[in-house]
Order: sequence, then C-alpha cells, then structure tokens
Amino acid sequence: MDVGQRSFKRDLSEWRIALVAWRLLVLQAADPTVSAGMSEHSTYRAHPWRRVEHTLGSGRRLFYQDAETLRREVARLERAHKRIRGTGPDGRPYDARDAGTRAWVLLTLFECVVTMRRLGGDPYDARELGLAYAEFREAVAAFGLPEGEIPATAGELPAYFARYARERLEFTEAASYLLGDLLREAPRPRRLWFLGDAGWRAVRLLVARVIRELTVADLPPVVRERFGLVRTRRAVLLSAVLHRGVGVVVPLLPDRLRYRSPEPSRPKRRHQGRDERGPRLDRFFREVLDQTGDGSITVHDLRAMAHDVCWQLELDEAGEARVYEAFDSWWEQLRAVMDADGDGRVSREEFVAATLAGCDRDEAYLERGLLPALRAVFTAADSDGSGFLEFDEYRAVFGGPRVHPAELSHGFRQLDTDGDGRITREEFLRGFTEFFTARADSTPGAELLGRA
Repeated sequence: MDVGQRSFKRDLSEWRIALVAWRLLVLQAADPTVSAGMSEHSTYRAHPWRRVEHTLGSGRRLFYQDAETLRREVARLERAHKRIRGTGPDGRPYDARDAGTRAWVLLTLFECVVTMRRLGGDPYDARELGLAYAEFREAVAAFGLPEGEIPATAGELPAYFARYARERLEFTEAASYLLGDLLREAPRPRRLWFLGDAGWRAVRLLVARVIRELTVADLPPVVRERFGLVRTRRAVLLSAVLHRGVGVVVPLLPDRLRYRSPEPSRPKRRHQGRDERGPRLDRFFREVLDQTGDGSITVHDLRAMAHDVCWQLELDEAGEARVYEAFDSWWEQLRAVMDADGDGRVSREEFVAATLAGCDRDEAYLERGLLPALRAVFTAADSDGSGFLEFDEYRAVFGGPRVHPAELSHGFRQLDTDGDGRITREEFLRGFTEFFTARADSTPGAELLGRA
C-alpha cells in the first residue's frame, strides 16, 4: 500500500499536473451546480490562476498531508460549501452541499491525475491504479458522502464518468467561459513577470489557443460529444507532443524542480515624488477588491476576500464567522457611502473618488469599515494569541506563490517600525491606514502587500 500511496501523492505534486489543470476546471465547471456557484461566489474571472492554485492546493491537503491536515481541510470545505447556495441565472436552485456534485468534484481530481499519467506515456498498471484509488477513497471517506456516491473500485470509474457526463454535465456558462473569453482576457500570471503587461498581452492569444486546444483534445470523448467540441488533428498532435515530451523530461529532474513549490516573481519599483493615493487605490480595487473581475464590487467580492483569508489560515468555524462578519460590515459601509443608485454594486471610479473624499474630510472614515475588518484578520492571523504577528503568521496571510519572498520580507520590515521582529496590532493598522491616506509612496503602508 505504501508504494501506491507514495506514487499517487507524488504525481499530484508534479509540475506536469499543470498540463491537465485547465481540463480539471472545465470538467468541474460543467456541473450546473458548480457553474452556478462559480458565477456567484468564485473569483475565477479575475484570478483564474489563483483558482487553479487553490484547487490543486486543496487536493494536496486532502491527499498529501497528515490526518490532522486532512481533517482541517475537510472541515474548511464543509464550511465554505454551506455558503455556496442560491438560485442560478437560469432559475434553478443550487447548493454546493449536493452529494453528487461533491463526489464529482473530488473524482475529477483523481481522474485528472490518472489522465496525466496515461497521456504522459507512463499509465498506472492495474495494481498501481487499485492502490492509488484505495488511497483516494480513504481520504474522501472523511467527507461522509452517502454510500454509493463514490464508486467502490477504480474499475467502475469509466462507467461512472460516462453516466455522469450524459445525465448531469452541461456546456455551462462557466465551462464555456473557461474555454473561451477567460483565456483571452486572463491577467498575467505572477510567474511570467518577465513578460511585463505588454509582453503578456502580445502572447496571451497564443497561450489561450494552446490551452484551449490542449484541453479540448484531452477531454473525455463523451464530454466532447456532449458539448459539441471537435478535436482537431493539430490538437491531437499538440497534446501528444506536450504530454509525452514533459513525461520524458520531468522524471529526469531533481525533486526540487520536479515537484511544485512557490516560485518568486520580481519585485517592482515604486514611483516617488508625487501623490500616489489615486493610483494606489485604483490598484487596490483592481487587484484586491474586484475579486470577480467584472469591474465593480458587490457583497460577493468582499465575501470572496473573507474566504481567501479563511482558506489561507485554515480557521475554525468561530474564527471564520468573525472574519465574515467583519467583511460583511465593511461592505455595508462601502454600499452606504458609494452605491448611489442602490443597485448593490460599486464601480472602481466610485470607490476611488469616495475613498479619497472620505479620508480627506473625516479622520474616522476608515474606522467604520476597513479597520474593523483588518482587526478581524489580525486576530485570525495571530494564531498563538500573543498580540503580535510573527513573520510566519504574517506570511500565512500575505505570502504564497504570487508574492516574491523579498517583497514579503520587505513589507514585514516596513510595518515593523520599531525593528523588534514582530508586528503589533497598532503597527498593522497604521500600515493599512497609511496605504489609504499617505500621499507619499515611500511610507511603510505603501509596501504593505509587497506589491508595486
């Protein structure tokens, strides 16, 4: 059993999983319940690469870590799914706690690892597949799904996928968008910093075409048939070259290059000598607040931010409730001040203008929304209850593969104004206050998130 477990876990962490990552998202989004939840609650439009990271990262917590990490991740997913429910654009109710949908999402992760191996030219043999699936079933048993939702053996998976595709899957709005406009509009991945925004725009259409053709070529035949997608000869050749080529090269690499780990992006220089509040708030809106990427913010954007904080910190139910309550209160302040027409949305221009005006005329402006939310974040991040943020606690909130380690360390040092190696609540709140109010770009708050 140990050999099979190690093989599956190792495969889940290989860099070549990226070749089937978009395929994984499309298969999941083809479930109408998942699609509706993504449209209302997900940040995938503005942060598609983060969506991939979170999906694969959750998989690693479920299958690659110890029993305690598995327990916490299952509990986190349970709490998150409680909030993902409502009525979709087509009028159909959806609930992320639906057992069939949850089983589908879990099984697509396993199936994509199997597909990665098969397309790479080193498929699981019957014994390896059985051992890997036993490991998978052992982990997902923690979800307490009804008997029969997860096939009993790996041999039953092909029939399960064919039946689910015919009975449940649709070419949903989310699946269509993943294969179409999203790829053509996607922001530059942090790891491609060297391209710059102009360079990324120049190559984005080519990247979109490659990902789409590769994904369509690799989808199960029953899914392509269901969606009316055609796999061209060029796509078949592209798939064979990429998968077989990577399948040959990756196993030859040392572990530090073969397996996924955070990689840095280059820190950016800051402009000095002018009032940077407007550009800074504009950037904050685009990169932080507008989680759904539609050019405006709603309550869903603020709740998505709360979800990201809770996900990073793996909070318990009480901790999550405090964070969500604080972010809901922040949204109510934004809505009351900025939503002039009462449509429940705030545009970027409205946010920047109202925030500048509010901070200029009222010293307590931030106290009525932003700062209470930040206090909740600080309390959640202060895992040992010391009243300080140590660097590891700071990194748990603001770190990750999208932030260069040097940027993170610099931001921490900027906030640690007395240089004692830890950040007090006062230093933390002062840094954010300066981010919103300081005219100069050289203040500690301007470096808070390690971003330019």
